[in-house]
Amino acid sequence: MAQLLTPDRAVTAPRPPALARHMVGMRLALMRNSLRGDNVTNLYTGAALGLILALGTIAVAVLWPVYLPLCLAVWLSGWIFGPLLIGGGSEALRPEYFSLLPVTQGRIAAALLAGAFAGPAPLITLIALLSLPVYGWRSGPGGVLIGLVAAVTTLVTLVMISRVIVATIGLFVRSRATAAAVGVVTGTAIALCSNGWAPLVALGGTDSAAWSHVLVRVLPSGWGVAAVEAPWPLAVAILVAAAGVIALLLTAWASLLSRRVVSAARGGVPPRRGAPRPFPAAGGARAAAAKELRTWWRDLVRIQLLVTAFSYAVVSPLLLVTIGAWTVVPFTGLIAIVMAAASSANLYGADGTALWLTLMTPGAERADVRGRQLAWLLVVGPAAVVLSLTGLLVSGQSWAWPWVLGLLPALLCGGAGVVVLLAVTSLVPGTDPHKRGGNPLSTGADESAETGLAWLVLITVPATALPAAGAVLLHPWAGLAVGVLTGALSAWGLGWIARRRLEKRGIELLNLMKHGPAPQPGKPATADLPLRHRIGVTVCHTIAWLPLFPQGLVPLVMKIFGIEDPVWFLALHLPPLWQWPTIIFMIATGLLMYGYAFLIPMRLSSSSPATTTE
Repeated sequence: MAQLLTPDRAVTAPRPPALARHMVGMRLALMRNSLRGDNVTNLYTGAALGLILALGTIAVAVLWPVYLPLCLAVWLSGWIFGPLLIGGGSEALRPEYFSLLPVTQGRIAAALLAGAFAGPAPLITLIALLSLPVYGWRSGPGGVLIGLVAAVTTLVTLVMISRVIVATIGLFVRSRATAAAVGVVTGTAIALCSNGWAPLVALGGTDSAAWSHVLVRVLPSGWGVAAVEAPWPLAVAILVAAAGVIALLLTAWASLLSRRVVSAARGGVPPRRGAPRPFPAAGGARAAAAKELRTWWRDLVRIQLLVTAFSYAVVSPLLLVTIGAWTVVPFTGLIAIVMAAASSANLYGADGTALWLTLMTPGAERADVRGRQLAWLLVVGPAAVVLSLTGLLVSGQSWAWPWVLGLLPALLCGGAGVVVLLAVTSLVPGTDPHKRGGNPLSTGADESAETGLAWLVLITVPATALPAAGAVLLHPWAGLAVGVLTGALSAWGLGWIARRRLEKRGIELLNLMKHGPAPQPGKPATADLPLRHRIGVTVCHTIAWLPLFPQGLVPLVMKIFGIEDPVWFLALHLPPLWQWPTIIFMIATGLLMYGYAFLIPMRLSSSSPATTTE
């Protein structure tokens, strides 16, 4: 790309094929140079899982062709919501980098689109879309030909829709209200991914089957199926219309990229004009809490993540209500606490190198940690209490009162302790807020590391409420006292550990945020595992929660309390003789998977370098 800016070619616009080749080359070079350590494992694991899903889509086209449009709609949802869930998608090639090229925005957009196809995700999606010619085989060679053309046009359409939506949100999110709106959409999308089956079951019937049959073909992912099923003239018209939609999306994307380049990008809301509001006349933790509350109010990333957590907590139980399952509704506030903790576990990493202000103030570590805990409790606590009381009153589940009132203080205070502890022990470096790019929802941090940190919070925060849950089992109202006591101990104890860690390792954390992790020669890491173990550890970390929690511990609690509604728990759909063995098997499977995921790297770390290299 540098040769395009040389003096002898400064006034000569590069041709579109050459520009596209350079974009593809840069994207492949960036991907190749980033494949180190855990990135290789994540790539191989994601590609393997995606390939399995793609082959499964082809199998659906062969064995259950009536469900093919629904499967393709799932791929469409992945291209739409996937980038939103990881902070705006890949920012490897930003349009700001190419603003000085002597070409129009349309050519830059087309070249960036070509670069977008240089990766495993489009290739795997293309393999899944080969289900269209397989589906068209029933209509003869003509159906196969239409299916092949439809596969290519559908792939380009999916990628373009994803890019346009991400670019639109990047320009749309410039205020608290718009960041909250994106959070609502993202939280709803996550809830639909987990419990979206419930409305489909509730709408089961002939009428719903008829309109759903039309809906999955009206979506862009179903145009290929509609073309294969239609007569020749109509099929050609559908494909031509799809090409026209691609041209319109490309034009819209070029316009959005142009506006993104010339608009001021910011990651937060500036203070109001006029005289600034003074900080409260207080010091220590209260002043740190006031600063942290202003950050929660102004940082668009924090606003979006917090609203995402609460939206998921509200929408997910409501989806189950559509099939008459009110069991989860009383626990809406508890779900909100756990999700809010998972979305805010990287507090210090999100602030960037601003930690130096704390380190340069003698004795400020304690006030900073306690202030962050207090601010988190003030942001999450009132909303969680309101959601819990509302869920209890609306659902009418009187048995849930001791559980909610006992677990609420334990989870809330435990979350305040876990958040600050992991923020200083498992920090993920991010970009300073004032240096963020044109996408205000992207922190610049490693998405896979942040996702792993979120999963760790989802495990540790509920663990702080186990004593309260045990007390409720012994006596319904004993959990309230135990929950308050264990919550206070968790908040104070974990905060004390975080403060001590910050005092002793603060300089190392600042260096980590500024320069990234430093290589440590001779010290084995997870990346040194054989490839099969790396893939196994990643897969176990990803899916071990499924047999342990929703298919093991939740049915266990439901069996203990005599809840008969099976919902989607496998064990409760089996005959009574097999329910307990299935629950025990699921719990054991989850624990074994977590054991494998944690013990294999620990064994590597404790082994000698000579053993590691063998």
